Amino acid sequence: MSAQEKETSNSLYRQWQILSRLSTGKWMGTREIQEILQREGIDISLRTIQRDLNQISQRFPIESNKTVPQGWRWRSDAPIQSLPHMTSSQAVTFMMVEEHLKHLLPPSLLEEMNPWFDLARRSLSTQNNVRQWINRVRIVPANQPLIPPVVDRAAQQAIYEGLLQDKQLECVYQKRPQAEESVYTLNPLALVQKGATIYLICTRYDKTDIQTFALHRFKSAKVLDSRALHPVNFDIDAYIDSGALGFRVDYNKPTDNVALKLTIPECESHYFEESQLSRDQVITPLEHNLVQISATVPFTSQLTWWLRSFGNKIQKIEPEEVERVVRQLD
Repeated sequence: MSAQEKETSNSLYRQWQILSRLSTGKWMGTREIQEILQREGIDISLRTIQRDLNQISQRFPIESNKTVPQGWRWRSDAPIQSLPHMTSSQAVTFMMVEEHLKHLLPPSLLEEMNPWFDLARRSLSTQNNVRQWINRVRIVPANQPLIPPVVDRAAQQAIYEGLLQDKQLECVYQKRPQAEESVYTLNPLALVQKGATIYLICTRYDKTDIQTFALHRFKSAKVLDSRALHPVNFDIDAYIDSGALGFRVDYNKPTDNVALKLTIPECESHYFEESQLSRDQVITPLEHNLVQISATVPFTSQLTWWLRSFGNKIQKIEPEEVERVVRQLD
């Protein structure tokens, strides 16, 4: 290879590395690009990077913010290309993410993902068998389907950014329609979607207990500069497993586990054989074609509503405190 050919090859590789580091939303300065390339073993001057970017901009849809120092990014209308080309399985995954996770993604991240969603749609449009897969797969809620409540977009974006950046939030919240609005400073911990509603799991600035706020009841939210304060050893999975999102039967005390026992006809036991109430569930045969279902579960409103859905099929519920609530025997 001649010296000229080697120089051309090096320039192409360098310019490809520069292009691959630019994003569609965030401006990236030449100093930041230089530091990234140097970590990759490419020794390059700021002057060369600027010259490369000017040359690239004549052929590719990238733009400069015209400031000093200059920032660069892909234009918002730049079509996303993938090398190697997006596979059918990748395209299906992107389409499923857009369909089922878009409400849980930060709006800023979702906006950056839009070109990839567009590329996935274009990829699937040429693959009939894969497009048929998308048209034949659906997720149906187990409960009564509800239209999601309307969430204030600006408040949602601030809440998601606060969670993403681990910063405190100053929020205006309305507990119920017609209720008085309250101003809170919150430490965001997690987001959980339950049915049609998204909840922010957080602590208040002046309290240590973990609380749940419905996203659609936020009237406004602002990200503060202060770092969010986290409870010691908080674990979102342990919090969910505790039954906290099933909501407490008694809001004045924490959710407790109960040793639940249900007496039902044997012909109804197949439901519990296929879908267990808990890992320690046991089905014990009784007389008169009855069985007893034993399981340790959180005592929550969700459990109460679920047991009521069986009506008179459940002949006996233990302990008595659970039966009183389910049967509404006050």
